[in-house]
Amino acid sequence: MATTSAVPTTPLQTSGIDPGTVRRSKRKKRSERRFQSKADVAVFVALCLGAVTMLLPLAWMLSTSLKTQENVFLLPPQWIPDPIEWGNYLRIWEAGPILTGIINSSIVSLSVITVGTLTSCFAAYGFAKMRIPGKNAIFLGLLAGIMIPFPALMIPTFMLFSQIGWVDTLLPLIVPGLFGNLMMVFFLRQYLMSIPDSLIEAAVIDGATHPQIFARIVLPLIRPAIAAQVILWFMGTWNDYLGPIIYLNSENVHTLQLVIANFNATYAVQTDFPLIMAASLVSLLPVLAVFMIFQRQIIESIALTGNKG
Repeated sequence: MATTSAVPTTPLQTSGIDPGTVRRSKRKKRSERRFQSKADVAVFVALCLGAVTMLLPLAWMLSTSLKTQENVFLLPPQWIPDPIEWGNYLRIWEAGPILTGIINSSIVSLSVITVGTLTSCFAAYGFAKMRIPGKNAIFLGLLAGIMIPFPALMIPTFMLFSQIGWVDTLLPLIVPGLFGNLMMVFFLRQYLMSIPDSLIEAAVIDGATHPQIFARIVLPLIRPAIAAQVILWFMGTWNDYLGPIIYLNSENVHTLQLVIANFNATYAVQTDFPLIMAASLVSLLPVLAVFMIFQRQIIESIALTGNKG
């Protein structure tokens, strides 16, 4: 009696799936993974090159601040100074009223950021969540104001402050910022638009007032966005040079940027680059400190912006 041998079958054949199709699919997935890996490497290399490019001026500034005047423009560049001139950081305190500049810049920046941020938050909340007649028209008017460049308003603004006796005081640098920052209002308003209106309405039904809603519900939600805007605004205010040079004349009201700029006038025969770079690094420290304090909030702001809706 003849016997027949059974042909072995695989689970894929039993299920009706073509093994060749499975193999091609696996090869395609491996190819896609390799391509994705190469793309990630290319992006990483590009980001590293960009980071190095951004850090080169800072490295040159640090290196120059520790050099002697004769070694500044040596070729090839001397990235590690020899000798290291730590005395440049002592000379900046003798070359000009840098402490006065730091105090004046701090007064301007802290006043503007503290009060102006609250004003901007309140305005953004009103434009985004409160029912105010004509608020959209007012908001469009504010956006139109952003498009007007400062040089176009420079002379009329100077004449106004001159008429009321504010020239050569810190008031022209402080008072306008107390009423908020248009870019911050715009950014926070767009951020607040993503918060569901039902959340605000539920709080109103529960008897909460708008100040309570803002303090207990809205403010914790927009804190990362506020932190990001505060850093940008602080950088602009701390590093402002055009405003102070227009309004400030006396040395006792000069901001830090004016004090550093005056080093060029003091050493007009030959620019003392090590002295200027040392002073510039000192002026950079508060900006770095603010960034380090709010770094976590900035990252949260970026993450939340990418996960809206």
